[in-house]
Amino acid sequence: MKLAPTTKPLLRAQLTSRPANGHVAFIPQIRKLVFEYCDKWPSSANARRYIHDHLEDLARTNPHVEIVVKQRNQREPIIRGFYLNDRDKVIPLNGFEVTGIQQKVQLLLDASGAKIKPLKRRTVESTTEAARGIWSGLHVDQPFKI
Repeated sequence: MKLAPTTKPLLRAQLTSRPANGHVAFIPQIRKLVFEYCDKWPSSANARRYIHDHLEDLARTNPHVEIVVKQRNQREPIIRGFYLNDRDKVIPLNGFEVTGIQQKVQLLLDASGAKIKPLKRRTVESTTEAARGIWSGLHVDQPFKI
């Protein structure tokens, strides 16, 4: 008679860990940049100039980011940033000079991809219940007198 093992076998694939940011390593949250522009529209002129002059340097300085250039006929130029948390951010590039486009690209590279949370009126959340319980004016033995 064969007895069942007391512990489950530990497989090699279960020993992997998910990478995370910490004091030892930094993992950039952006994974892909997509530049979309039109060849004919004048609003895409600065986007075309940025792609022609600066995109190769951007790819060399950020080897962890996949850079894609797409045609977007009859539309305004945009840049999309895709992040590790399966979110994306889209920034329209019309009206920006080349330096403005560089700033927007840097903004996407530095962003985490997390949803923007307002800093004002942040609600206080507690993990435990209040020590005295929930107060209600209806549960008072004697009404409050002024």
